[in-house]
Amino acid sequence: MLDVTLILLALPFLLPVVLAITLIVRLTSSGPVLFQQERVGYRGKRFMCLKFRTMYCGAETVSHQGHLQQLMNSDAPMTKMDSRGDSRIIPLGKVIRAAGLDELPQLFNVLNGEMSLVGPRPCLPYEAEQYLPWQRERFNAAPGLTGLWQVNGKNRTTFTRMIQLDIEYARKKSLWLDLKIIFKTVPALLVQLKDLRLKKKAARPAVAPRSNLPARVGHR
Repeated sequence: MLDVTLILLALPFLLPVVLAITLIVRLTSSGPVLFQQERVGYRGKRFMCLKFRTMYCGAETVSHQGHLQQLMNSDAPMTKMDSRGDSRIIPLGKVIRAAGLDELPQLFNVLNGEMSLVGPRPCLPYEAEQYLPWQRERFNAAPGLTGLWQVNGKNRTTFTRMIQLDIEYARKKSLWLDLKIIFKTVPALLVQLKDLRLKKKAARPAVAPRSNLPARVGHR
């Protein structure tokens, strides 16, 4: 009831955003606007998850698997490959991803009963295969567009902390907790956009200051 009600209320505001992203994807790269990928959902059931395509068609996935494996085996923050520069991403793709707008098509997954607005993120099959027994408890909640992990640090936290927060949500899920997470989502997304802006600023090459002295035309 909560999922359907909020989607219907937000639809007039989301449609212009959906049209804008569709145009961006169409104008900046060739290929389909939507991207679908198999994910693991409630109780380990697999489904096809929808997203706006923010990478060039035919982009390799081996580097992402290696990056994810490294995060799972370390205490490093869950930073995306975007933050280190990823040539696979289309123009403006980083902004779309940082704002979470690439996940808007997952509203169809919600209406289809495969996801909810709130819940753990739907993981990839090769990620689920490496879970320890205790980590699989996160599948006791339907996957969501936003969740307890997303509003409590997300990319600043470790993989283990993400799993712990997902399990905490699965154990304590309620209407009031869902509403609390939804209200915290927009501020969390703004933090992600701010982090992206700061990383872009830090990555810019420093410009040497100009001297106020007149340039010497020549010398003997």
